Amino acid sequence: MKRLPTFFSNAIGIDLGTANTLVYVKDRGIVMREPSVVAIHNDTRKPIAVGNEAKAMLGRTPGSITAIRPMKDGVIADFEISEHMLRYFINKAARKSFFTHLTVKIAVPYGITGVEKRAVLDSAYRAGANEAETIPEPIASALGVGLPVGEPAASMIVDIGGGTTEVAILSIGGIVYARSIRVGGDEFDASITNYVKRAYNLIIGERTAEEIKIQIGSAVPLVQELTLEVKGRDAMSGLPRPLYISSQEVREALVENLNAIIDAVKTSLERCPPELAADLVDRGIALAGGSSLLRGIDKLISDATGIPVFVGDDPLCAVVNGTGIYIEDERWHSH
Repeated sequence: MKRLPTFFSNAIGIDLGTANTLVYVKDRGIVMREPSVVAIHNDTRKPIAVGNEAKAMLGRTPGSITAIRPMKDGVIADFEISEHMLRYFINKAARKSFFTHLTVKIAVPYGITGVEKRAVLDSAYRAGANEAETIPEPIASALGVGLPVGEPAASMIVDIGGGTTEVAILSIGGIVYARSIRVGGDEFDASITNYVKRAYNLIIGERTAEEIKIQIGSAVPLVQELTLEVKGRDAMSGLPRPLYISSQEVREALVENLNAIIDAVKTSLERCPPELAADLVDRGIALAGGSSLLRGIDKLISDATGIPVFVGDDPLCAVVNGTGIYIEDERWHSH
């Protein structure tokens, strides 16, 4: 099989995220971006929808159907369901036939254990890959935002995803120091939900919390603070009621999460060799991941570290674009 002409081979890169899964196909670019959600039938545990279709069902399913997010904190929490999900994405993207040799490269958080990594690879093989390899997320995301990772100078990436924040200092194509903390967009949503419940006795769903974060969330005070009307269920009466929430309150809800990210960045800088630290003062810190779109998070990190911080281009696709570079660019194949 290996000796057959290469037109029988296909390679895809997957960012198997806690919140979204993105797929890159060799020579075609990003072909899919869908939520990492699977809707299953409770009695049979058979999946009935994956991705966009399943996300629309979150929090709205009848008793017989549950919408599950099989990834938690960037790792597989539900093995069986995540395999269904991977199979769906691979089949939809790769159009695999008997004659195709399919290589799959999957980006995984830096902090994952050997067992967790094995689980991801096993799922990929069972979902139809002939060859599977994991790529450390910080390297993928640094490549994806265009940092000169291969050079003998320091680059720093802070990737704030759905389940984890990956902070890494890279040089000559490798990781000099990295840490992964389990704080990300999901944690932000949970903090907003808890705040609204504590302050107003109102219970809101996870989609509403995400909406609040996107519409009015910020990491630093805004010139003009924003407000948003949200609807939820009163914890006492059990009846639905509306509420106006301000961007100041959302900031208050997120303060612990943001401090955890700042601490991780500062720790990484403290562990950085002096030569490389000097590079970072000039080059700055790149942000990627969906939660780097939170208003003013670049300013917050810059103020806390004294180093310039910028949000990379297309931060949501940074990791999957990085897996694409791995596939398309021969130099990375040996890494």
